[in-house]
Amino acid sequence: MAKVATLITNMFEDSEYAKPAQALNEAGHEVFAIEEEAGKQVTGKNGEVNVTIDYGIDDVKPEEFDALFIPGGFSPDILRADDRFVQFAKYFMDAKKPVFAICHGPQLLITAKTLNGRDATGYKSIQVDLENAGVKFHDEEVFVCQNQLVTSRTPDDIPAFNREIVKLLA
Repeated sequence: MAKVATLITNMFEDSEYAKPAQALNEAGHEVFAIEEEAGKQVTGKNGEVNVTIDYGIDDVKPEEFDALFIPGGFSPDILRADDRFVQFAKYFMDAKKPVFAICHGPQLLITAKTLNGRDATGYKSIQVDLENAGVKFHDEEVFVCQNQLVTSRTPDDIPAFNREIVKLLA
């Protein structure tokens, strides 16, 4: 089963973390939350979900994980200001390891400059950002690119997103 690194900080979209993490756990995978400091609690933007951070970004290497999960909300925009998180995400894209990004999640991949020539979707407000990064944008509930990158648009797309991330790791 896969070890899934999750890059997350405060103001993530509650359901975009909780439901995919639950689907991955139910499929037998391990989901690990990574932020600045292990043991810290981060809270979703709706205040419904709290996540205890498993690892500080300086305590792990991306090579130790099989896949990367980036929930949406404001979290990806906050994290992309820190080069450590950008480089962590870049590793997965460059290594062609599975990457799962929903809603605003692709913002971290835009900053990592890893989306040029790729097909993806994301929240409507980042469509132009994705296109400027070289993405062929698809306004679909889920898009799987090169059997590696799974993206979705909004919390409404979570069932399709979950189906594809679990399928990709099967």
